[in-house]
Amino acid sequence: MQKNAILLESLTVEQLQQLIGTSIRNGIFDLQKELQGQINEEELLTRDETCKFLKIDSSTLWAWTNKGKVKAYGIGARRYYKKSELMECLILLKK
Repeated sequence: MQKNAILLESLTVEQLQQLIGTSIRNGIFDLQKELQGQINEEELLTRDETCKFLKIDSSTLWAWTNKGKVKAYGIGARRYYKKSELMECLILLKK
């Protein structure tokens, strides 16, 4: 038996248009939520924000950056860190 099947014969053109419109709106809304999550992941953090986020001292951040453990992006003398890349740098520790 087809419980989830839609019988097109019993739908008017207007009902079908409304059904399609609702499905498209829901799909667009879900896509917008997903994209907004990705945009938040690309948030840039300053040195101070990065230190607070990772709960480390600025000298540790400097050392990790020089060793290549974390990537820094710069504009002039300013340095920024992508939050998404910081999350990727975290490794699972075995117990």
